[in-house]
Amino acid sequence: MVSLMQPYMDVESSRSYIDELYSPSGQKCLEAIICLKNSVIGSNRQKGSVIAQGVVPRLLQLLSDSTGRVGDRVRLESAVTLGSLAKGTDQHVRALIELNVVPLLLQVLLASTNRCNEPDDDNQTPLVEACLRCLRTVFHHTAAPVHAIYQDPGLVPRLLALASKSVTNQVCVATILTAACKTAEEQNALSRGGAVGALATQLDSPLSDVQLPALACLANMCYQNHTVSALVAAATTNSSQGRAVPVALGQLMGRERSALVQLEAARCVAYMHRAGALTSTDPRVVYRALPCLVRLCHRERPPRERVAAAETLAYLTEVDTDLQRLASISNHLISNLAELLKPHPSVLDATLSQDMRQAAFRAFASLGANDEDIRKRIIETENLMEQVVGGLQDPGGPRVRLAAVRCLHSLSRSVQQLRTTFQDHAVWRPLMQLLHGADRGLEGRGLEGEEDLLTVASSTLCNLLLEFSPSKEPILESGGVELLCSLTRRPDPALRLNGIWALMNVAFQAEQRVKSQILSCLGTDQIFRLLADPELAVLMKTLGLLRNLLSTKAHIDRIMAEHAAHVMQAVILVLEDPEHPADVKEQALCILANVADGDRARDHIMANEDVLKKLMDYMMHSNVKLQVAAIFCVCNLVWREEDGAAQRQARLRELGLYRILQQLRHTKDSQLFEKVKAAMSQFTDA
Repeated sequence: MVSLMQPYMDVESSRSYIDELYSPSGQKCLEAIICLKNSVIGSNRQKGSVIAQGVVPRLLQLLSDSTGRVGDRVRLESAVTLGSLAKGTDQHVRALIELNVVPLLLQVLLASTNRCNEPDDDNQTPLVEACLRCLRTVFHHTAAPVHAIYQDPGLVPRLLALASKSVTNQVCVATILTAACKTAEEQNALSRGGAVGALATQLDSPLSDVQLPALACLANMCYQNHTVSALVAAATTNSSQGRAVPVALGQLMGRERSALVQLEAARCVAYMHRAGALTSTDPRVVYRALPCLVRLCHRERPPRERVAAAETLAYLTEVDTDLQRLASISNHLISNLAELLKPHPSVLDATLSQDMRQAAFRAFASLGANDEDIRKRIIETENLMEQVVGGLQDPGGPRVRLAAVRCLHSLSRSVQQLRTTFQDHAVWRPLMQLLHGADRGLEGRGLEGEEDLLTVASSTLCNLLLEFSPSKEPILESGGVELLCSLTRRPDPALRLNGIWALMNVAFQAEQRVKSQILSCLGTDQIFRLLADPELAVLMKTLGLLRNLLSTKAHIDRIMAEHAAHVMQAVILVLEDPEHPADVKEQALCILANVADGDRARDHIMANEDVLKKLMDYMMHSNVKLQVAAIFCVCNLVWREEDGAAQRQARLRELGLYRILQQLRHTKDSQLFEKVKAAMSQFTDA
């Protein structure tokens, strides 16, 4: 292929008719365009040459001339030639986009809608079709300015009006709108422009070429958009029976339809269900979409078809346990998905091979999200865990690695598998390599997708760091604590949450050396920052970490000897904040209760009058849960078998704490009554 800057066409041999493009004679200009059009058809070299010689601006000029001087045929041939150039290489399409072909095409289409009722409207039809074809081709490019169709609020309704003029228009307009529907704002704009009703009408067409782009556009409009999905679910087609759109979609998933139509109809239903417009028990979901997608995942279907079906099935079943169970027992689905992970001699396209692996991992992740039996069946599939581990190290970019780690995360919810299969395959090793690599990638503003990779991988790590997991020790020996502490400093709240959550798991029943390592690496300043985190979940897990650190008498005493001032300050800050919910304050009181269990650590509570007053305040709180937590702390402080109990009891009596306990004896809450009774029984002269 010759680049744009290296024309293939010999200038002397082409100059004659290129010069004629600028002729004042309409006939000569027309002949030159036809010659030019014929020269570029099927030849990327010729396309590159024409673009490099600066011919495109002249074609745009001719196309935009609506005065009648150049004639409709010249404008038509200009549009057709531009459409041919748009079918060239990526570089060719970029050149057309940079020369503003999209705004001009939209301008011509807008002007044509103003002539809809004029007598010569039929003369405009070929020009409109040619412009729509060209626009459709350009809109397939990732750099296309698809937002341009929303700059004029009247443009979407006018495009939809053009769609009713011919089959070609229907196909092109629906395809254009599909490409321009990627955000919630765009979905809503299409809905306001009347796209739902117009596209629903196309579902009645006997032509699959008309149905397909309409289904694709409806699916894009429904994706994660409840409002639009509800409108689609309530819409009807224009058939004589007035079918509801969900009914039409159910019929379009029949086996007699083409596979592509079935897929797009199933995608519509899946998106409508996930957006809340169709329930998981709706017949179109259970008896149509799910069986259709499972059927199209079969190993005998074409690879690209299987990929699309598996991806859609993954999304459909992601959150619903019943759908996961039903899919997993249907038509050998698990073994058919496993086939996607194996090398296929017929698949030479590296991108397609990656797509197949990614789709399989995503589907397994959804199927195994909630059910232990399904996880077991997935893991017991031949060579499946080897494939997952291999997917974590896939060299082809983050896509497959992300899908593999999502699968691993789903499977890691199984306690049994953490103890057996995960240990047998040393899953922790490639996972740590993945985490370290993604962490460095983010530091260096690396590949797109590294943040998602880091988020899911760190979520998986949280499970592998549970107390009963054999992977816990080797992870810690591989720099796990340092990695997790670095995650708590990330701007992404999901990464901060995963980092502190995993540290909380590490600290549970940990040895003193591990707890000291966490405190040293994390630092008290960072703990305070996390306690002030705007994300409530991060704050809760930070309190959970402190609670786990301050467990076991010897550990409590040692940590408080070094960090008492910071711990007490942190607890007071949480208890004094009126914005914190009861669950947060309960955790802070439980931390105090743990401190009160230390032989020497409890002295830090007794010496802090602010903390003692807080305890008394919470003993009288309106929330019973907080009263119980406060009294539990008091129990630990006055436990008569501990050294110095008499002095502590005397001090608390002096402050009036015992009188509060006496008042609380009359509570009607059974749990609070038992706690009060236990606390009072510890006072020596009770």
